[in-house]
Amino acid sequence: MPNLKGMNVEALMSLRDQVDKRLLELRAELEKQLATITGQAKAIRMSLKGRKVPPKYRSPSGETWAGRGVRPKWMVEALKRGKRVEDFLIDKLARKRRRKARHR
Repeated sequence: MPNLKGMNVEALMSLRDQVDKRLLELRAELEKQLATITGQAKAIRMSLKGRKVPPKYRSPSGETWAGRGVRPKWMVEALKRGKRVEDFLIDKLARKRRRKARHR
């Protein structure tokens, strides 16, 4: 590290210009990395947007929820009453059997 007290004004100005140049280089590099990351994140979001997914949870009254987004009111109320999220899971084997029966 240079001794700043021993430097004259011209040397200090030159050092400041070097620091400014390096900071601009680093900023450009970081902006490029950020653009790459945000582009990838946007592509992932866009590929999932609008895709329908089968319901994962069902209430006793037949309401369903896919497990995405905000929890529905019926589940929030049931959880407050002591139920567990797992209590509302739709049986995956039963769902597979129903699909096979439809395709026959």
